[in-house]
Amino acid sequence: MEKVVDDGGSVWTRPVTGAPLEGVAVRTGDVEAILVHVIRRFHNEIEELRDGDVVGWRSPAAVRKGLPESNQASGTAVQIRPGHYPPGLKGGCHPQQQTVVRDILAELDGLVRWGGDDRRPDESLFYLDVPPGDECLGRVAARLREWGEEPDHGAGSAVDVLDPARRASAKGLERKQRAS
Repeated sequence: MEKVVDDGGSVWTRPVTGAPLEGVAVRTGDVEAILVHVIRRFHNEIEELRDGDVVGWRSPAAVRKGLPESNQASGTAVQIRPGHYPPGLKGGCHPQQQTVVRDILAELDGLVRWGGDDRRPDESLFYLDVPPGDECLGRVAARLREWGEEPDHGAGSAVDVLDPARRASAKGLERKQRAS
């Protein structure tokens, strides 16, 4: 956990290219690449975001320990439009939006979990679902960075979320994450 942001630690306010946000406070490095990718795909494919629609880091005193939201205190989680998806309730995301959410999670090899699958759902919450230093973080982050250098790849490029192979991957991950 970090006690402050933008002050010498590992959590800094980072830009979200292509979205009209002042930035989001997240853990820098591989975590940043992954969470910013989630935000960018959400913005491009689910709903246009405005400044203030994304909450990254929150003070350890502002989160409830032991709940998934506590990941925000370490800079490893973001809430997208938290006022539109009240904690404890399901159904805020339309089926088409859920299809994109599932595709994003599968594209990230299950490194990110959606709070909509938690026992106490929070459909605004996206957080890392692997321990610190997991080797998959570096691999997936490198892939995202590579996509950022190529036209027609990564967030903002055309993605067929209904492609049978992508849907199968997304549905498999959904079953796995809902079961845990």
